[in-house]
Amino acid sequence: MFEKRMRHLQRYKDIIVAFSRNGLGFLLKELGLSDLHLIPKRLYKERNPKAEQKTLGERIRLILEELGPTFIKFGQIASTRRDLFPENIIQELEKLQNHVPPFSYQQVYAILEQELGSSPEQHFLDIDKTPLAAASIGQVHLATLKTGERVAVKVQRPDIENKIETDFEIMKEMATLAELRIEWAVRYRAREVVEEFAKTIRAELDYINEARNTNRIAMQFSDNESVYIPSVNSELTTSKVLVMEYIDGIKLKDLTEGKVTGYDKKKIAEQLTRATFQQVLIDGFFHADPHPGNILVLPDEKIALLDFGMVGRLTEEMKQQFGTLLIALMQEDTGKMVDVMLEMGVAPEAIDKVALKEDVDLLMDKYYRVALSEISLADAIRELFEVAYKHKIELSADFTLLGKTLLTLEGTIEQLDPELSIVEIAEPFGRKMLRERYHPKRIIQNAVDQVWAFSELFTSLPKQLKHLSSVIKNDKIRIEIVLPDLKLLLKKMDRISNQLSFAIVLLAFSIIMVGLIIGSALSGQGSLIWSLPAIEIGFFVAVSMFIWLLYSIFKSGRF
Repeated sequence: MFEKRMRHLQRYKDIIVAFSRNGLGFLLKELGLSDLHLIPKRLYKERNPKAEQKTLGERIRLILEELGPTFIKFGQIASTRRDLFPENIIQELEKLQNHVPPFSYQQVYAILEQELGSSPEQHFLDIDKTPLAAASIGQVHLATLKTGERVAVKVQRPDIENKIETDFEIMKEMATLAELRIEWAVRYRAREVVEEFAKTIRAELDYINEARNTNRIAMQFSDNESVYIPSVNSELTTSKVLVMEYIDGIKLKDLTEGKVTGYDKKKIAEQLTRATFQQVLIDGFFHADPHPGNILVLPDEKIALLDFGMVGRLTEEMKQQFGTLLIALMQEDTGKMVDVMLEMGVAPEAIDKVALKEDVDLLMDKYYRVALSEISLADAIRELFEVAYKHKIELSADFTLLGKTLLTLEGTIEQLDPELSIVEIAEPFGRKMLRERYHPKRIIQNAVDQVWAFSELFTSLPKQLKHLSSVIKNDKIRIEIVLPDLKLLLKKMDRISNQLSFAIVLLAFSIIMVGLIIGSALSGQGSLIWSLPAIEIGFFVAVSMFIWLLYSIFKSGRF
């Protein structure tokens, strides 16, 4: 660990400065990072009165923006995890922006040459030296292929992968230290959370992965004339270069901000909403970041979706669960909602279902007899998920990502058409999904799958029995018994053994007394031991013990 710290000393200094500048340097000291002797101790202690006037959420956002791409991405993903962070911090994380300058065209040229294995001139007629857009991980240039086709070329920032891996190492160390010192970090498994975020960000670094996502969503909308997905040039795409069809359209962001007019915003809003629920409830694979900057408007209000680095995946079972939750929400069926919530995640064994239902009932009072057009679906889902988190129900990361997607979608739709009801558009998709679930063809397919599963079970049964026979024959069988009330059982067995021992002692004492009585009778003399009337005393003790034993038996109620 010390070697890592020394290797990344400058980066540690950047982090400490950012925390101190925003009034949170003391946190790093509590984590034990103050033993980095080459960093001045004052950096941990310096106070910034201006920073302390800001909220904790604002300070965290400023720190992440100052530390660059990895931390910004970390914060953006963290904004989907309402099970980990309070709402006031989530709201600040959602404001995270990438304020990064573009890198030089010389670097762009060098990366293209390295990735393509030859000079860019062999593949492109020209490449605009000024980027169309610059982000934390890469930037986009307009170019023309030898065929004359206009394309958008996304190029990854130089050495960004190594920088991000360095930050991951530091984050993992900070999470490890936090788990040793902070109860909250242990409860929410800080190291696992960092690993989960790292996995998501690494996936975004691989442009081949983004190309696959783009092609998959293009197939989903191949028959949909209202949605367009740009095609990917697979021959020129690598892990660090993505070449796609260039789409000349109006940025939705310009439309929502009033910079462009003359388009039917209501129609655009409806098509965007339908496209989202088509992906979520029908296809189970969705664009997880539908903000205005990732959407273009084409003629006839056709929409084009861009940037598929972040996507969500729902299995068939997860789609059914979310669709059922959606219908139960519309029908105000709180009992069904509780059942589905328990199916959607991993619930603790000791969960209080009564308390869970009471919380859902309390939440639904807010939407009682409220018109569908007035319901915020994103808020309703978010609040339901918060109830789940309150009761320690661990939801899949894809469900939390879905909640974030719906929140982003609703914000975009509100800017286009505030009167549009997302719930009313979503309902038909939910019902279609349920109809497909109970369609005879689906039922028959499920039955066939069950028969196939049973056939595999019976096929493997002789082999399993043979193995079991071998284990028993070799005296290797192991039996494990789990008793939920083992302590209580042991306590009762202990009492029984004590009572049995007492009875045996009483019996032995009685036999001795009988022996003394018989001996006295045969000798014709009284029994005196140490000048004491042993028979009389023994008789009194035996009678007392007998009476106490009978009393104990009757008192236990088990006579």
